[in-house]
Amino acid sequence: MTLKTAEFYDKAEQLIAAGRFIDSKGWVPATSGNFSARLSDGNIAITVSGRHKGQLQAADIMLIDSQGQSLDGQKPSAETLLHTHLYQRYPEVQAVLHPHSLNATLLPRFFKHQLVLENYELLKALSGIDSHETQIVIPIFDNDQNIARLAKAVDDYLDQHGDIHAYVIGGHGFYTWGSSVATTLRYLEALEFLFECELRLQGMINK
Repeated sequence: MTLKTAEFYDKAEQLIAAGRFIDSKGWVPATSGNFSARLSDGNIAITVSGRHKGQLQAADIMLIDSQGQSLDGQKPSAETLLHTHLYQRYPEVQAVLHPHSLNATLLPRFFKHQLVLENYELLKALSGIDSHETQIVIPIFDNDQNIARLAKAVDDYLDQHGDIHAYVIGGHGFYTWGSSVATTLRYLEALEFLFECELRLQGMINK
């Protein structure tokens, strides 16, 4: 009996569509980035390692359990643990998206430990925010090839500071998550815009 249900294929199509949109913006160059969506049984649909996110097909989405173990023999992203930790921590989270955008890659070169976003109308695109008179903090973590150690650093930050909307990894990209693939994609697009606003304010981008 196959573990890949109709729900799996529906979530896979959502991730494929998200990948095409994100790639169209130039936010996942080469084979960078990884995306996932949680299924009702607790298993997770996630992109197979090394796939171009703008050219995803159904075979490029695989199935893992809640601990990140492959259920179909394919190899998941090396950063799978960063996804599963978010799902374990937040039962309401149903999708995690991780692009390697230019803005997110550059931010840690100038903002060392965190980026503060405040008084932007577009902050209202994020859950729980209904006014521009808001301040949110996006923490920035050092890149680390030891994913278990990086996941623990994120968990430790959340334990100390409470819930956040996203985090950036230095020289790498950022993670955001939400109640559906569509909602998470909205967060991603809004944050990308706000990241660019901050870089332009600092004179780091000239267009």
